[in-house]
Amino acid sequence: MPISKDLLEILCCPETKVPVEMLPADKLEKLNQQIAAGAVAYKDGAKVDKPLAEGLITEDNQTVYRIDEDIPVMLIDQAIPTRQISDW
Repeated sequence: MPISKDLLEILCCPETKVPVEMLPADKLEKLNQQIAAGAVAYKDGAKVDKPLAEGLITEDNQTVYRIDEDIPVMLIDQAIPTRQISDW
């Protein structure tokens, strides 16, 4: 079950308060390729060890949050900064 439009309208980055939107498929694919290569870490420094099935990205394109089993994981420590992703 995808995230409802109503929920998406109220979600924002818990740190910057920038609204989020669904991560487009092309960016999701690039992110997952870099995760597979071991080149992506969460904000807390831990390596991202599994690909994202879906994600949310802040409207300023600075941060990605994973969606696990249709539940957005909006934890600051588990945010994925996009500056580390090449060819973004």
